[in-house]
Amino acid sequence: MVLLHLKHKDESQFLFNTTVDAPLETLIQQIMAIYNGRLKVERLCSEIPELADHGISLPPNMQGLTEEQIEELKLKDEWEDRCIPSGGSVLRKDKIGRRNGRAPDDKMKQVLMRTVEEAKALISKKQVHANVCVTMEMVKEALDQLRGAVMIVYPMGLPPHDPIRMEFEDQEDLSRMQASLQVITEDECQLWWAAKEMQRGQKLQDYIGKNEKTKLVVKIQKKGQGPPAREPLITEEQHKQMMLHYYRRQEELKKLEAADDDSYLDSEWSDRQALKRQFQGLTNIKWGPR
Repeated sequence: MVLLHLKHKDESQFLFNTTVDAPLETLIQQIMAIYNGRLKVERLCSEIPELADHGISLPPNMQGLTEEQIEELKLKDEWEDRCIPSGGSVLRKDKIGRRNGRAPDDKMKQVLMRTVEEAKALISKKQVHANVCVTMEMVKEALDQLRGAVMIVYPMGLPPHDPIRMEFEDQEDLSRMQASLQVITEDECQLWWAAKEMQRGQKLQDYIGKNEKTKLVVKIQKKGQGPPAREPLITEEQHKQMMLHYYRRQEELKKLEAADDDSYLDSEWSDRQALKRQFQGLTNIKWGPR
């Protein structure tokens, strides 16, 4: 099996197993499914803690309004009494006004937070260092874990406008959001290896030969952005270590320079002839009248 180390903007993403006779169209499709699936899991893992802290999302026309404004406009959240967490709710007001403030109790909160950590670990970039390949089955497993935890806490489901439910139903609206810049569709994806774009219509073996025991560093690039930038010869962490070593060396040289100071030779105790003059009675000789 050929091992692909996928990167995007010099950041490791995941490892992927394939074969040399895999068509590039199929390869791109599989890689993009995992890449965008991981982004979906990450978005859910950042939103579910908000659900655990502040409850369900308010309707769009009520978000960001104060209680006085809501009363003045006579707005009402019809989902507030339908979507009650298991075990009852705890009042935790959302300062930015996105959620209704009726949060799950501590026990249910722990269920959500523990599942978030498990899902993060399943698709984490640290899997690259552990030499573990991420598959679409692992991404689906992470999504199923998150969906199951939400269903345990909210058995009646979430409101249709809640971003968590929209993510689960693939109806998320990422427009005007930073997350939209990270998503790369299958048609926009380009794979680069050894400063060459792997063209659709070709097979992997057209670029790397027929050796199945190969490991490649492949970069994901959005169409129209040109070839990916070359990686620096040293990583940022290595650069920090080099600067730290240079600073320590400079301090050591300063201490050595201070230790080489020979002004002490003018001191009386450093005179090598002092003992000889003392035996000869030549010490404390003063010239002039007494």
